[in-house]
Amino acid sequence: MAEELDAPAKRPHIPVLLTPLIKAAGPVTGVWLDGTFGAGGYARGLLEAGADVVIGVDRDPLALEMAASWQGDYGTRLKLVAGTFSQMDEHASEAGHEGLDGIVLDLGVSSMQLDLAERGFSFMRDGPLDMRMSQSGMSAADLVNTAPEELIADILYHYGEERASRRIARAIVAARALAPFETTLQLTRVIEKCLPRPKPNQSHPATRSFQAIRIAVNDELGQLVEGLEAAERALKHGGRLAVVTFHSIEDRVVKRFLQLRASMGGGGSRHAPEADAQIPGFKLTPKKAIAPDADELSENPRARSAKLRVATRTDAPATPVDRKALGLPKMPEVL
Repeated sequence: MAEELDAPAKRPHIPVLLTPLIKAAGPVTGVWLDGTFGAGGYARGLLEAGADVVIGVDRDPLALEMAASWQGDYGTRLKLVAGTFSQMDEHASEAGHEGLDGIVLDLGVSSMQLDLAERGFSFMRDGPLDMRMSQSGMSAADLVNTAPEELIADILYHYGEERASRRIARAIVAARALAPFETTLQLTRVIEKCLPRPKPNQSHPATRSFQAIRIAVNDELGQLVEGLEAAERALKHGGRLAVVTFHSIEDRVVKRFLQLRASMGGGGSRHAPEADAQIPGFKLTPKKAIAPDADELSENPRARSAKLRVATRTDAPATPVDRKALGLPKMPEVL
């Protein structure tokens, strides 16, 4: 995922934290799965670092279409699969690979999706209000044009951490009564009127709302939890899981999942009750998140909010986690 900048820019796709990922998760050998294939930056990086095979999974048909021009450079070493990373263990098995040596997840929306106005992810580029990663199902326009005001406010608050959520939701419902939302800039203008003009170096007023609506449309947090559980099932003993996040909600879920699955049980906290003793499914390697250094930030400003977490699979059986302990927003069902 790449955080959107306030000024549009045409840059080649730069995989965030690729070098520290290769270092922390290395040596890169055997079969790896890139669960958020996107423009293919991580998959290529893994192949060039020594992976024998990389399975690239993406639910966006465009990502797989765009890879057709260079996929042949790697022959049978690169296998592409249309699907979601929440089912990565099934995708790996169907590709003939049981027990993966590594998995990489780069969460959220990709630079490729942001840069295409027709995909409707960007509040800076006018296009249809879509935001669907799979290009099917409920769109962002469907959500803002039909959801009750209270649900829209909850989505903006819980998924975007937008403190003006009720004011914005009220304005959205008032605006759609005059004309349905069809484009990104229609929605951007309504949100801008609800918030103060940003100061220098502050994010655009629509950043949090667009993030929230995108997360709801694509069920990103549900997919994330299911994906982390699928990764535990898919990795063999000693396999590495590397996850790159871009905002606090994602990182909180990943951090708590790995802490829970690296714990021996017991203890407990205000977030989670005392757990029964169990053999840890992961070892944190390293224990803390990795952030981009000054050189990477200079080369790729979109990396400024990124965090990388890496864990190593043990030989313990895969175990579902208590979802209530992951810090997920308490949300009603979306539509």
